[in-house]
Amino acid sequence: MAALSFAIVLLSPAPAQAMHIAEGFLPVQWAAFWWLISIPCLLQGLRSLSRITKEHPELKLLLALAGAFTFVLSALKLPSVTGSCSHPTGTGLGAILFGPSVMTVLGGLVLLFQALLLAHGGLTTLGANMFSMAIVGPLVAWWTFRALSAGGRTGLAIFAAAALADLATYVVTAAQLAIAFPAASAGIGASFLKFSSIFANTQLPLAITEGLLTLLVWNWLQAYGKPELKTLQLIHQKN
Repeated sequence: MAALSFAIVLLSPAPAQAMHIAEGFLPVQWAAFWWLISIPCLLQGLRSLSRITKEHPELKLLLALAGAFTFVLSALKLPSVTGSCSHPTGTGLGAILFGPSVMTVLGGLVLLFQALLLAHGGLTTLGANMFSMAIVGPLVAWWTFRALSAGGRTGLAIFAAAALADLATYVVTAAQLAIAFPAASAGIGASFLKFSSIFANTQLPLAITEGLLTLLVWNWLQAYGKPELKTLQLIHQKN
């Protein structure tokens, strides 16, 4: 994982418009709005993260793995809508393991490091990017996993949670851009359809790929991380 991250940093091109939502791209009032929405979720996530590390310090390595997984996948970017891009998010795995609150912190840190080190995203747009990728995406992953795994379909639950978290992130991103830049004639609705349709060309196959990759990592964790999964009550007796 560390070697792959290093290779991505060195080899991945970072043109100015190949980002989450680019630095300075949103109007000031909307950049501030998304910051105000995201900060309470981030504070709640910090409390959850602190509780988990105090009660179960043995899970710190798994937390680092979830963060690294998010960093690596979300650094793989394909230029899409002007001022943004398409890429996997990697937030589904952490949300399944630790819940959406903790993933808000991990995702926020990933977005911060990418903005500072890779020119991927920005500081003014960090609140907006955090809301779409580190708040809404993990919530969708967590709800999806809880709903599908209740019937014993763990593999399907993992795949669907990761894929839908990816898609939800880009639906929210399209909505954020549409609200900030409504179409001159038809308004926000037409702008949203435009942004979301362009995203769909690259995001649908990426979401499927992310779901499959997350399932592979889950299977690896079942083989080599059973104590941690048992601590998180994610392995049942039949496993």
